[in-house]
Amino acid sequence: MGTTAEIVVTGLLFPEGPSWCADGTVVATAVAEGTLYRIWPGEHRKELLATAGGGTNACAPASDGGFLITQNGGIDYTGLGLYENPPAYNPVTPGIQRAHPDGTVTYLLDTGFNAPNDLVVAEDGTLYFTDPGHHPPPDPGIGRVFRLAPDGVLSVIASGLQYPNGIALEPDGGIVIVNEQGLHRVLPDGTTEVVVEVIGTSGGDGFCIDTEGNFYCAMVMEHGVRVFSPDGEEIDRLSIPAPEGGLGLTTNCCFGGADGRTLFATDSIPGQLLVWEGLPHAGREVYPFPVDG
Repeated sequence: MGTTAEIVVTGLLFPEGPSWCADGTVVATAVAEGTLYRIWPGEHRKELLATAGGGTNACAPASDGGFLITQNGGIDYTGLGLYENPPAYNPVTPGIQRAHPDGTVTYLLDTGFNAPNDLVVAEDGTLYFTDPGHHPPPDPGIGRVFRLAPDGVLSVIASGLQYPNGIALEPDGGIVIVNEQGLHRVLPDGTTEVVVEVIGTSGGDGFCIDTEGNFYCAMVMEHGVRVFSPDGEEIDRLSIPAPEGGLGLTTNCCFGGADGRTLFATDSIPGQLLVWEGLPHAGREVYPFPVDG
């Protein structure tokens, strides 16, 4: 394929966790300001949707028209060298939040977490999310993968991981995460098996999966998306134009569009949402998290 991305919107403060919505918009987090934005791709327009504080890492639609948020608790950007004028540090409790349709934000889960990172909802309403902690990851690893069942029971399905980051579900329901430098399947006994040992030179961040089981992995410092087959073979690479100043950090991606064959990616530095259209296969269907209202 090898196509080049087009810019949808700019001016987002460390965007992450994009999510396609049934109304034709994309909602993405802005980690550095603890917010969610709704984006109209065809209009190249964005609008503040909700303010949650801390670090809003990823989001997923809820059945009431709101969203779930993985809240990492907040990141102090003053010493990272990413911004000339770093955003204010506004820490909150790490956990899983709900952004309600009216923009108010409450907690769904708020006890015992390191720094929740990414999430995915299964067809039956089960929520899976990663909880790595903050960089640099400690040794031994404290990272975990959680499952919140439809009956409300929360359980740890994998632990002691170095840095579980992105998470997605394969067509057969298998759970895959970015961990260490590669893609790992989470097995029923809590262990993992390697799908891709090393994702490029800088490792991966968030990723998504198409209907054929191919993995689309955001490449962080490589500034783009690498595509891997279900057995871990690299089959394509999607490039992003070099930003002014040269630094680009690609953090996550999702499928969307009328036919599901459009790929959106967040470029946290310089702070933009990008798009590739006409991909070979559609993405996995997006299932809203069931809430009572």
